[in-house]
Amino acid sequence: MSKLKVGVIGLGMGGAHINGFRTHPNVEVTAAADTDPARLEQRGKKEFGIERLYSSAEEMIDSEKLDIVSVATPNKFHKHLTIMALQKGMHVLCEKPMAMNAKEAEEMLKVSKKTKKRLMINFSFRFTPQSYALKKEVESGILGEIYFARTLWHRRRGMPGFGGWFGTKALSGGGPLIDLGVHRLDLALWLMNYPKPVWVMGSAYNHIASRIAKEQKKIFDVEDIAVAMIKFENGATLELEASWAANVKEREMMETRLLGAKAGLLQRNIAEGYDFDAEIFIENNGCQYDMKLHPPVPEAKCSMFHFADAILKDKPHTATAEEGLVVMKLLDAIYLSAAKGCPIKIER
Repeated sequence: MSKLKVGVIGLGMGGAHINGFRTHPNVEVTAAADTDPARLEQRGKKEFGIERLYSSAEEMIDSEKLDIVSVATPNKFHKHLTIMALQKGMHVLCEKPMAMNAKEAEEMLKVSKKTKKRLMINFSFRFTPQSYALKKEVESGILGEIYFARTLWHRRRGMPGFGGWFGTKALSGGGPLIDLGVHRLDLALWLMNYPKPVWVMGSAYNHIASRIAKEQKKIFDVEDIAVAMIKFENGATLELEASWAANVKEREMMETRLLGAKAGLLQRNIAEGYDFDAEIFIENNGCQYDMKLHPPVPEAKCSMFHFADAILKDKPHTATAEEGLVVMKLLDAIYLSAAKGCPIKIER
């Protein structure tokens, strides 16, 4: 079997993409691009040993014969680079969020369909042992009808690259909602089997980060916390919370909880870190039971392995562009609701 050739754009977040693709025996990362010469040298050449390095992503796409392009850049550039790669006949793994807004996401999806090339969004929190295991339990029907969910990611003080592109709306499209909330939103929707949203009520605030930015004379023009309630066509409700700065006890708190007619589930980070617990709570014969996952889960592969394997075996991949578009429509609606102070209907 011939190996898939991968090119990675962006050697910040893209470092994880390189490591992820290298877990697959039939994939090789042959090229990388980054606008920072020092990062190209330090990470691209010295850390990862990639020979073909480019200071221009466009030049890499034009020059290289690649099977997959991995887009791990600031959000502003997702659409342009994804469409360019698709039109060059390359499959694309794009970092989350899919784009700056739903309109851009729709354009990306259309080009993917027209070129008949795959587009996957890196909703990486699906690809953990706990998420895999919980998804199997949901699909088995153990929860019954899921009628309520709550998903969140709070940081006490955790604004990435403060003063950089994450906090600049023109480059990011938003703050913790589009950075952290997107992960927990997708995870909850995926576990709920992506029900159709009908309306959203959202709020966004910036009481803490704006003060810190002013004191440090740095740019910060996005929210530091956002919250939302999402109502679905099947009657279910989802609450979403995301913050970079909030006066909470935990340094880092991630949680996704689903309530079903037969049982409930919980995925929560351990010791304020990036390891997780997965539990199910159920009633049998009038008694309450707690079920706790004990890893490993053999088939829990990372998103890069999954994408490459799906291409090699010509089978469907998860975290599709269609799902990415649903997430973008919800993020747009939350921001619009926060600005207008009223519920927003979701376009079909």
